Amino acid sequence: MRIDRPETNLRWPSSPRLACTLWALALALTASAASAASAPPAANKPAAVASAPKPTHGNQPATAKVSGATSATAASAAPANIANAQAFCAEMVKRLPNVSMALCARAQLQPTPARSVMGRPIFQRDVISPNPRLKVLVIGGIHGDELSATALSLHWIEDALQTPSNVHWRFVPLMNPDGLLLDVPTRINARGVDLNRNFPTPNWDKEAPVYWKDRTKNDPRRYPGPKPLSEPETKWLFDEMERWKPNLIVSIHAPYGVLDFDGPTSPPQRLGRLYLDQVGIFPGSLGNYGGVHKKVPVVTIELPSAIRTPQEAEMRQMWLDLLRWMGERLGAE
Repeated sequence: MRIDRPETNLRWPSSPRLACTLWALALALTASAASAASAPPAANKPAAVASAPKPTHGNQPATAKVSGATSATAASAAPANIANAQAFCAEMVKRLPNVSMALCARAQLQPTPARSVMGRPIFQRDVISPNPRLKVLVIGGIHGDELSATALSLHWIEDALQTPSNVHWRFVPLMNPDGLLLDVPTRINARGVDLNRNFPTPNWDKEAPVYWKDRTKNDPRRYPGPKPLSEPETKWLFDEMERWKPNLIVSIHAPYGVLDFDGPTSPPQRLGRLYLDQVGIFPGSLGNYGGVHKKVPVVTIELPSAIRTPQEAEMRQMWLDLLRWMGERLGAE
């Protein structure tokens, strides 16, 4: 099991000496931000979570201050309104790379019953072939600061509409709207929880807090929450998996530039220029819960940049490589 790497949206240079220098600088900046965020933490809270008079659940306060930046609960008196698809697209065009209003409008997103901590809807789009053999769930934006993940999801909706396949696709381009819609987007949700550490993996109560404390050194960006499924966003996705029972989950992230896989069957060796690098599992992650525990294959795409999408041709090639692998390994042909 690997130790989480410091977050960066930079593409690492080919020079080893320069890469090491930049990596050391990133580590130093990360440590500095964490230490300056707040006073030393209480035993069961992330270091940067401030006290509040009215907690929302457990000992996690309603208003969290994370890494020196106020969380979505206190970010604005009038948070961005995405009550319908048109409003959602208007916000996405302002914030996402390589997304036009026309592209987003063609996605024809529909609000689900799910709501974020701040009450924002989570949108989805189903693309259903005449004779579907597989159900595939595509998740983007589980971390709000990975803008390219949501952008790629929207591009892939268009590919699904234009490319014949024996698949019922369900796209959820943005799982963490509260994190993305901040002035400075953040990985965590409005209660300071990393949604990708909040799924009910076996022994979560023992493993997730210990991993957060010992391996991430109480990194507030990776706080797993007070209990599994404590957040409305993860609870909805958990319920959706139980109801819909996908045959495959594709989870889009950034910025490490690799392809990861959890679960049964042989993994894809590459999607476009992303090559397989199975980097391990984490307590509470979607890959661990879906792939290892539920035995549903989970393909995790780590785009090389969180703030830029790949070129159009590269996004298309990734899509075609995914379809080819699904046909060979999952019977989608």
